Amino acid sequence: MAKERSRKALLELLQRPGNAACADCAAPDPDWASHSLGIFICLNCSGIHRNIPQVSKVKSVRLDDWDDAQVEFMASNGNNVAKAKYESKMPPFYYKPTFLDCQLLREQWIRAKYERKEFIHSEKQEPYSAGYREGFLWKRGRDNGQFLSRKFVLSEREGALKYFNKNDAKEPKAIMKIEHLNATFQPAKIGNPHGLQITYLKDNSTRNIFVYHEDGKEIVDWFNAIRAARFHYLQVAFPGASDVDLVPKLSRNYLKEGYMEKTGPKAPPSALVLLGHAAKQGAALLWCVIRHFLTLQQTEGFKKRWFTMDDRRLMYFKDPLDAFARGEVFIGSKENSYKVLEGLPPSTQGNHWQHGITIVTPDRKFLFACETEDDQLEWITTFQKVISRPMLPQEYAVEAHFKHKP
Repeated sequence: MAKERSRKALLELLQRPGNAACADCAAPDPDWASHSLGIFICLNCSGIHRNIPQVSKVKSVRLDDWDDAQVEFMASNGNNVAKAKYESKMPPFYYKPTFLDCQLLREQWIRAKYERKEFIHSEKQEPYSAGYREGFLWKRGRDNGQFLSRKFVLSEREGALKYFNKNDAKEPKAIMKIEHLNATFQPAKIGNPHGLQITYLKDNSTRNIFVYHEDGKEIVDWFNAIRAARFHYLQVAFPGASDVDLVPKLSRNYLKEGYMEKTGPKAPPSALVLLGHAAKQGAALLWCVIRHFLTLQQTEGFKKRWFTMDDRRLMYFKDPLDAFARGEVFIGSKENSYKVLEGLPPSTQGNHWQHGITIVTPDRKFLFACETEDDQLEWITTFQKVISRPMLPQEYAVEAHFKHKP
């Protein structure tokens, strides 16, 4: 009877505001609890809590025995009370993971809150809030694919993240402007649980850098230091914007990634003669002819490529870990004549995969093929979300200067 009474009391506590979702990752319907912290958590987060027993002691809400004192402690605390305490000084730029994020982010978030108490004591936030960070990361070589130790320097004052090929090098191998910097954890793609993908724009094309650090806290600190630098840059760039407006712009996960087949335009031999003639007549005529052939049916063979949907940039790579995309397609909004269609034109040939997608832009059509119907539906849904979103003023400039590599 006592066990049943405790279980009923705990289930009633789960109905209170804040308790219906995991205290750490917001997963719905938590079935576990930390009776030393007074919070309700999901199964996945309970495993992380078990690894810090000196801080958190975990029980199942439904299966374990609870004494009256433990139930009373849960009743006097709860998720909202814990949040007010353990997240009281959390900086707005710090990434708060959800149940969709990788294990590393969720683990370091939980350790930062309860073990290190970083959001109770602001001085413990120095590794990612100081505006300057220097250290070594393992970086994947662009050509040979080997990971080598490289020195990285992040400076808000200089507005850049730099890395050096040699420890004593005076000039950096690359300078990545904070303005165009993004970072996202990619453990599966990189093949390391601490794998971080950093991207920046180089000559208006996306450049990928893949890094990791053996220490989980170290790589997450780098990630949040990049977000902090981006936050302070955007505060200056948009002085009237609120934190709520700026935080979504600090870093972004990709909308979708995966393999598709693609084809491109293949001009007939006569087109080359016509283009040469047009070039002699002047730039205006040449551009008209180019636009005409860009709208021709695609006849080049389909090739399997790895695709990444990053905001409005659809990039494709021969290999997921390539440094540069083979090509990029800008996807605007439906108000600007962009649309996505299920299937391929009837005369299309050469695709091995049968589930087609056609993206229509103001200048041409792009043809893709997916291996499964589920993949096709997921990609179409992703494209439709992008196209249904009105373009921002700055995105018109991106569209105007966009370079597509066929």
